[in-house]
Amino acid sequence: MRAAEVVIVGGGIVGSSIAYHLTAAGCKSVLVIERESAQGKGSTGKSMGGVRAQFSTPVSIQMSLYSIPFYSRFDEQLGYPCGYRAQGYLFCATSASHMAYLRQNHATQVGLGLKDARLLAAGDIRSMFPQLRADDIIGGSFCSSDGFVDPYSVMNGFMSWACDHGAELWKNCAVTGIECDSNGIAMVQSSRGEVGTRIVVNCAGAWAASVAKMVNVELPVEPLRRMLVPTEPFDDFPHSAPMIIDMSNGFHFRPEGRGFLLAWNDPEEKPGYKTDFDPAFVEKILTRAADRVPVFENLPVNPKRAWAGLYEMTPDHHPVLGPVPEVPGFYLANGFSGHGVMHAPATGKILADVILRGQTDLIDASLLHLSRFAENRMIEETAVL
Repeated sequence: MRAAEVVIVGGGIVGSSIAYHLTAAGCKSVLVIERESAQGKGSTGKSMGGVRAQFSTPVSIQMSLYSIPFYSRFDEQLGYPCGYRAQGYLFCATSASHMAYLRQNHATQVGLGLKDARLLAAGDIRSMFPQLRADDIIGGSFCSSDGFVDPYSVMNGFMSWACDHGAELWKNCAVTGIECDSNGIAMVQSSRGEVGTRIVVNCAGAWAASVAKMVNVELPVEPLRRMLVPTEPFDDFPHSAPMIIDMSNGFHFRPEGRGFLLAWNDPEEKPGYKTDFDPAFVEKILTRAADRVPVFENLPVNPKRAWAGLYEMTPDHHPVLGPVPEVPGFYLANGFSGHGVMHAPATGKILADVILRGQTDLIDASLLHLSRFAENRMIEETAVL
């Protein structure tokens, strides 16, 4: 029977980051099992690729304060490109409550060491982007080190480096079961045979709950469809723009290639494994786009290029990270609620630390343990796009 020190279930960006961080920390035998014929067919390849530190809770901000500098050094450190572009995130507030919220978040961010976030007056935003309809914008916040990465490149960079240094990736391989003995995790059953291991990391994204069930763990992670609409080439808005968020309705967009990528969280969307794109969504999002950016009234869009992906949602919009005490050797890295790409570096570091040393200095890891749901100590992340 094949053996591995650590088996990672799922080869998306999170599983790839954990494989990298484990291998870089000296773990000699890491096996990543990916059920698809190629990596990135789950949420990673469908992501908008945004990275930001402008969150509302300390733990989310701390994860960003590790991840974003990591992305800025990624190409040099790993020898693979990640496509990081520090073009910023701009939140546009349209009410006093929005501004109060941004001020409170900003104080938390600065208190934790974020140096380049700043609050803006309405006039600042108008001068930055006169193309925006700003009659109702009363201010906002901007962070220049926020920006975008290419999720597919990040995933490939992490996994390629790990495999260059001893890790192994099995593609087109399904995990069919996980067996335990009196000491905890003992073996993984897969379509390529059995693997003896004492450590399994669940990185199965939107399908994480079914992997957890293999060891009788109830994991509150459910899939939620999110749709993205890329435009055709369009030059009437600057391509140097940040991610711009209209706080009045959640519509946001960023430059992508010679066009733009449009996103909006449709409140009518219900949880489920829906990965088809709904053509009716195009009109919904273009209406909001033209309302905030009048030049977008003539935005050219080909609905056939639009796509849908899955967020993996938890009740408090924070991930579930770390060990499951009831199943020794079983670790979780799930439920990122749309923040898996931006927090992948921190997640890899945290899981590698906890697996190899039993603790991490990056965050208070107990805050994100599965037990928080049963113990009613959830920490709500409200800055969710």
